[in-house]
Order: sequence, then C-alpha cells, then structure tokens
Amino acid sequence: MNPIIEPPKPGSAGLLPRNSGNDTTAAVVGQKPRAPGNPKPGRPSRHKTALYKMNSSLIVLLAVLTLSGCATFPAWLSGSGASRQQIQEKHDSDRIEGIQLIDVNDALARRLAESKKLDRFDDVFPDEGGNNYLIGPGDIIEVSVWEAPPAMLFGAVVLDPRVGTATTHAVTFPAQMVTADGMITMPFAGRVSVKGRATQEIETDIVKRLKGKANQPQVLVRVIKNNTSNVTVVGEVNTSTQMPLTPKGERLLDALAAGGGVKQPINRMAMQLSRENVTATMPLDAVIRDPRQNIPLKPGDVVTALFQPQSFSVLGATGKNEEIPFEAQGISLAQALARSGGLVDNRADARGVFVFRFEDAKLLDAQGPAPSSLDGTVPVIYQIDLRDPASLFVTQNFPVQNRDVIYVANSPEAEFNKFLRLVVSVASPSATLNRALQ
Repeated sequence: MNPIIEPPKPGSAGLLPRNSGNDTTAAVVGQKPRAPGNPKPGRPSRHKTALYKMNSSLIVLLAVLTLSGCATFPAWLSGSGASRQQIQEKHDSDRIEGIQLIDVNDALARRLAESKKLDRFDDVFPDEGGNNYLIGPGDIIEVSVWEAPPAMLFGAVVLDPRVGTATTHAVTFPAQMVTADGMITMPFAGRVSVKGRATQEIETDIVKRLKGKANQPQVLVRVIKNNTSNVTVVGEVNTSTQMPLTPKGERLLDALAAGGGVKQPINRMAMQLSRENVTATMPLDAVIRDPRQNIPLKPGDVVTALFQPQSFSVLGATGKNEEIPFEAQGISLAQALARSGGLVDNRADARGVFVFRFEDAKLLDAQGPAPSSLDGTVPVIYQIDLRDPASLFVTQNFPVQNRDVIYVANSPEAEFNKFLRLVVSVASPSATLNRALQ
C-alpha cells in the first residue's frame, strides 16, 4: 500500500519556489533569503580581511622585536629606568668615567662593613686611671700652712685680755694665679711648679721645701677658681658650655647633661670626642647602651654633639620610591629594602638589585686603574642577585651609606606586558571601527 503524501502546510519545512531573476539556486524552507550583493555565510567581508591583515602585521612586528638579537625593548618605551641587562652592558657611560660594576658576595660585604665600622671610645681613649683634676696656667689657688708649737717660722703672738697670751700656728697666704709657665711663689719655699699636678702633689712638694725651716709644717692647697680643667661642650646641645672637672671624675654623658641635652632625636645623633690630636665618633645611642663607652673626661677635651641626617634614595620596582632617613648607627641593605616596601612582585627583577655609590678607591679590587675624583672616590654599581637565597644573608652584612641610591630594575616580563598593552591599544580602535561597519 502506497503512503499518502500530504502537501506541506504553510510555515512548515519544505521546498519553496525558485527565486525569480538570475538566482536559480533552491532555498531551504525556513532559511532567511540572502540579500543580493551580500557575501555568502562563512566568507569574511572586505573590512574583516583588512583588520586581519593589520593585526597579522602587528603580531609579526611584535615577534620580530621580541625574538630579535636585542634582548631589550625599544628605548622609546616608557619606563622607570634601565633594565638589568642595560646596566650590565652600558654601565661605563661617557657621561662619567671609571664606573665599576661589582657583584656583591659575602667577603665584599664583610670588608665594606668593617671599613665603615666606627671606632669605640674605650679603644681609642683607654682609661689610664689617676686624677683628672689638675692645676694649669690661669687657675687661682690659695695656700695655707700650719706649724706645730713652738712655731718657729709662721707662729705669731696674740694678746687677748680674756684668754691671755696665745700663739697661732696657721697662716693663709693671698690667693694667686698660676703663671703661664705653671709656677706660683711661696714664702720660704720659693717658686713652686704646679702645672699639670694635683693639689695633693703640690702640698707634698711645699712641705718638703719647708722642712728644716718650719716646725713640722702642714700645707693645704685650695683651688679658688678653676680656669683650665674644663671640658668644652658644643654642637647640637641646648646650651654650649664649659664644664669644670672635679675630683669626682666626670664622664662623657655628664658633659652632655651639662649642655642641657641634645636637640634632635637620640637615634639621629652622634658623639664626637677630641683629645689632643685624636678624634673619634660614635652614635649616641651606642654610647648609652654600652656603659664602657661612657669614658672619663680629661682637661681640654672637646665634646661635640653631631646631628647626622643620613638618608638613602630608592628608585625602580619597589613598594615606594622616595628618600628614606636612617639612624646614625647605620642600617643594612636588607633593612633598607624592607623600609622601601620590598620588591614589587609583578614588576621587579630579583636579579637586578643595584646600589649606586661613590666609594673609596682603596676598598675596591678594580680590574685595572680606576680614575678617582679629587676626594679619592670611584663611582661604583654594586649588584645583588636576590634569586640566590644566600644573597639574603649577604644583604644583612652589606652596609648602606649616606646618599646611596638603591635601584631595582623591571623584569623582562613586566617590560613585555607593557609593550603588549601598547600593541593592543593601537589595534583596539581598528577593531571598534570594524564592528561599526558591520
């Protein structure tokens, strides 16, 4: 039995009549007729073809620049500084001669730290003991002499009707200033040298001179005015002053207290002590922490409180780029990087951490002669590779110096991403125009 074929219902799938005109292609029922002049489905338009060609050209250009022999990106690309490779290859610039690029290891860091280490007061000025209160030219002193009865030299008869006749055995001579050659004049003892001597030594000398002339003489020497056994306190103190020394034995911090204390924060201050032809400096907080550095003072010492506004500058791929102050006792490179916010994870090249410094030429093992400036320094770039875990120990020994510049280079990945964003920004307007023309 043959099946009954029903005619297609309106709107149902089936064959439609052929299109009129030159188009003799059958259309499938349900498919929207294609307008004359439109490209066939799946075939790109002329606008899309142009866009594809332009994007292909940009991709080829990017590939050429990236895969070419030059490992750095174009100089016109914006950036915060040189890359690691640029510093390594072009560190010897024509703008300044003799730049040394030095890889930092533990031995170098320790040598630099030792060279920057300040001398300790107790090593430079050892305590020799003894009395620091000595007589000098310009001091005014008074001498008194007692004589046992019967007084032969200094005795005097006094008539007092209430007590009868009495004999005095003490004589006080007028106060006198020590001469420039360190002498005083004593009746029956002559000229006595007192310069650089303690009062007890002067008393003993006068007693020896009076033996055989006075009956068991006893001598007392008293300082009326101290003009020479002083310590000068100057610098960043509230009151510059001259502190007189006493037999107590004043020390370094006593002089600072006599000047009214320091004006600036303690961790930014240093103490300088000058004695004769020797001068030494230590951070104030180190003197306070270590009582051995609070040494006894001597006549003529000069104590200077120094304000040390030391700082270093941080540039490149770190948490913050700015000038950062640090304490008078100094800090390490590890501390400096931490204070700058550390390395930015998505920008920094951990192999490209550099310290720019004018270094003492004597501290360097330069390859060949290195021209130095008038002050004997050489421009140096210290390189640290933080990809090596051992470098984290090295940075703890590497000392940061005043006016250092710490620079962290951008990683090649960050430079590539920056260049890629530039390419996309150039291609993006064409894509927008193509969408508008569709």
